[in-house]
Amino acid sequence: MKITFLLFFLFLFSITSANAQETYHEQYRPQIHFSPKAHWMNDPNGMVYYNGVYHLFFQYYPGGTVWGPMHWGHATSKDLIHWQQQPIALYPDSLGYIFSGSAVVDENNISGFGKNRKIPLVAIYTNHYPKGANAGTNNYQNQSIAYSIDNGKTWIKYSKNPVLKNPGITDFRDPNVMWYEPDKKWIMTLATKDRITFYSSPDLKNWEKETEFGEDVGAHGGVWECPDLLSFEDKGKKIWILIVNINPGGPNGGSATQYFVGNFDGKKFVAASKEIKWLDYGPDEYAGVTWNNTGNRKIFLGWMSNWLYATVVPTIKWRSAMTIPRELKIKHSGDEILVASEPVKELSSIEEKPVIARNILVNKNFDIAQKIKRPAFPCRLNLAIDSAADFSVILSNDIGEQIVIGYDKNDNQYYIDRTKSGKTDFQKDFAKVHTAPRFSEDPKLNLSLIIDVSSLELFADDGLTAMTEIFFPNKPYDKINIQTKGKVMINKLEYRRLKSIWK
Repeated sequence: MKITFLLFFLFLFSITSANAQETYHEQYRPQIHFSPKAHWMNDPNGMVYYNGVYHLFFQYYPGGTVWGPMHWGHATSKDLIHWQQQPIALYPDSLGYIFSGSAVVDENNISGFGKNRKIPLVAIYTNHYPKGANAGTNNYQNQSIAYSIDNGKTWIKYSKNPVLKNPGITDFRDPNVMWYEPDKKWIMTLATKDRITFYSSPDLKNWEKETEFGEDVGAHGGVWECPDLLSFEDKGKKIWILIVNINPGGPNGGSATQYFVGNFDGKKFVAASKEIKWLDYGPDEYAGVTWNNTGNRKIFLGWMSNWLYATVVPTIKWRSAMTIPRELKIKHSGDEILVASEPVKELSSIEEKPVIARNILVNKNFDIAQKIKRPAFPCRLNLAIDSAADFSVILSNDIGEQIVIGYDKNDNQYYIDRTKSGKTDFQKDFAKVHTAPRFSEDPKLNLSLIIDVSSLELFADDGLTAMTEIFFPNKPYDKINIQTKGKVMINKLEYRRLKSIWK
């Protein structure tokens, strides 16, 4: 009997393992980025770090692969790289769908939600009332809260929701909350149509309006969404960064993430400049915000898609993935203060032994198969180039599909060309060439490419320029070529295979 039971258990385990392998190895399925097992996903929400666990909540519709009544999906990780999808955290209720928001660790139990010395996690989110939206009212979005006293596993909605009622603004959403130590209060950064409104609270339940920002500053090609307010120490001074996502109106069409450098005094944010700055110039990073409670590290994550085509991309069982988590840092370029982003150091946990080649003189074309038997994806490709000269990196297959990443010296800009990348006819604006300015004044170039099965993230000049792109080749890419107009010296080429996080 015991042997029979053991054999049955092993049989079930083998089936479960096989199903998991199949689930995460469909065509186009990312191998090093988080994506849901099935169904629709968009904005990252409620990102908080607590007791050694990174919590990622996200906009989720478990009923299909297109946008629908929003829930908060939930995934957890101990290293920002390997993820486990958890049960749904928040379901729609009588107040509406569960839209984007944030989560905080209430260390001192200021909210009063903690019990038996258990520290509460508090989620702050937007309730979107669809009947009100359909009826043409202007108050169908309100802010509500929920709490967890079991380390984020289960959530209890506050009985007196909403805690912040809509004053009559059609877009009144995406609360991002932080603790402001100088004034001992919570600050909510809220997207309100074409600007940001700041609110404060002593207890996360009662909120008072402070100030507005952005009416005449920044990009205004679309609605402002998913803000984030964070601070950095820089040369003995505190620098405040306000992240504001916008759709449409991005530098390469559709959705994008802009940011402002300035000062915040607990009530008012003042930008140092009216110049528009973008955190990522590619078309496929959106709704990006940072994890709460990570100390001096500012760890950023975005939704890897664009509202221009998110609902029609050629995936079948699931829709969308998240970017690689990125660490944000303050950098100086001339008189400018910029926010640079690079993949988190934890990515090294899935890196295989590198293949390194030095002092490669490229004369028009170099096939890296000369140094690597057969390139395979996912991988990380780092290049250190002797001078800021025209060059391109071409990922391709043997049926003529390719995506091109390059630098144009005349225009001093990076570009990614996906016009011949594979399936592109699902949306008219997908097959385009996208560009991004170069900010570094260093005569040498360095860039890092994080390449997955169907995505590419470019980090150039130590992250001063970032670009994110998705693509859908009919046959996986298996070639990497470097092309130049003349002779270009690559001081160092480093290629690393990246292990699947799903195996």
